[in-house]
Amino acid sequence: MRVFNRHVSMRGLTVFGCETVLISASIVVAAQLHGAFDRAMSGLWKVVLVTALCELCFYYNDLYDLTRVRATRDLLVRVLQGTGAAAFALAALTAVMPSVLLGNGIFATVVGLLLVGVPLWRVALNGLTTDPHLEERVLIVGTGALAQTVARQMSAHQDFAYRLVGFIDDGGSEPLSVRQHDVLGNASDIERILTTRHVDRIVVSLTDRRGHLPFEALLRAKLAGVRVEDAVTIFERLTGKLLVEDLRPSGLIFSDGFRVSRLTRAVKRGFDLVCALIVSVLSAPAMLLTAIAVRLDSPGPILYCQERVGENGRVFTLRKFRSMRIDAEQGTPVWARDKDDRVTRVGRVMRLTRLDELPQLWNVLKGDMSFVGPRPERPFFVQQLDEAIPFYMARHAVKPGLTGWAQVKYRYGASIEDAREKLRYDLYYIKHLSLLFDLTILIDTLKVVVSGQGAK
Repeated sequence: MRVFNRHVSMRGLTVFGCETVLISASIVVAAQLHGAFDRAMSGLWKVVLVTALCELCFYYNDLYDLTRVRATRDLLVRVLQGTGAAAFALAALTAVMPSVLLGNGIFATVVGLLLVGVPLWRVALNGLTTDPHLEERVLIVGTGALAQTVARQMSAHQDFAYRLVGFIDDGGSEPLSVRQHDVLGNASDIERILTTRHVDRIVVSLTDRRGHLPFEALLRAKLAGVRVEDAVTIFERLTGKLLVEDLRPSGLIFSDGFRVSRLTRAVKRGFDLVCALIVSVLSAPAMLLTAIAVRLDSPGPILYCQERVGENGRVFTLRKFRSMRIDAEQGTPVWARDKDDRVTRVGRVMRLTRLDELPQLWNVLKGDMSFVGPRPERPFFVQQLDEAIPFYMARHAVKPGLTGWAQVKYRYGASIEDAREKLRYDLYYIKHLSLLFDLTILIDTLKVVVSGQGAK
């Protein structure tokens, strides 16, 4: 459950919980209006199934990303898209399982109720959550680049109810990176500011704390009930990634996380085996058709085999359906490019739908890879990235995956800077690794595949 404690906000969970009740209530009300209340209650599993289906469609339309859905117009469009997707999904499910049918006209009424009820509830929620009395008032100790980064993230992410009060000048040697009028004072003013500004949380954003940390003032604040935390911690909570620039070896060694028990590894391996077998059977027709398409589209082998770096730096052979011409790479390896002209016609479709990744199920069965983990990189690039990016080799502490936290949160990487950004997400995943976290990533992966995000 660590991932929920760290990354999912109470505001987001509240919205999800309330809309679960709202959708279920809409189904019950619609059944009552159509005189089928007793039948709906006797088939309660249908109510649960339709509610889950609606929630999933809302989730895939980003209705639970409160940072992305701000404007009322955007909310209305996403509600319409979500309910429309749920209607199509329910129609398809009913065609396969007629017993799922709620009754003539009931779901149409549910759609109407949701199109009215969800926007009204969200508008009311937005008005309630923007009330300053319901937000945590945050004071940042520090005025350098790290303090500015944290403040920017707090402003950008609406999922968390934080309101920035201002900054405390630590008197350090770092240049001022925040606006001068946002600096409320120095360390001697902390107690006064806590009282006058009603501060609920203090974030310590000091790159160098030696001689600059107002220890006594912070201790008194904590004993008085004010939450005191490090900038790295709140940055992780807001963004779902680690602040690599401020990461030190001691931070990796002594931090809460980066512990994967033998039981977790064993259960994760069992999950990989079961899922790989099931997906292999279900996707066998798609793999056969893909293999035929690759053969007909361009000369060369159907499968593309390439060395990749796996767990603990061990090199293994990764298999994919070939999506490029056979002369795509001559000599020194190069990064993939946006709209890469080396990709074949069938290759573009495969990359968009991720069909080229299906042969990696064999790597999962062999134990080279997991379903979820950092994406494996080629040895040539690993050597370069290890020299350019601190702690890069730490991503090899777990098995690489078919998908991962970096893949669902960041675009396709094609440079050292992209690799640096993805490392932030990979280290966050390793730090908070759990089976529940893996399941959320798999759900997000389906969303990425359906939307075609991140394909090259």
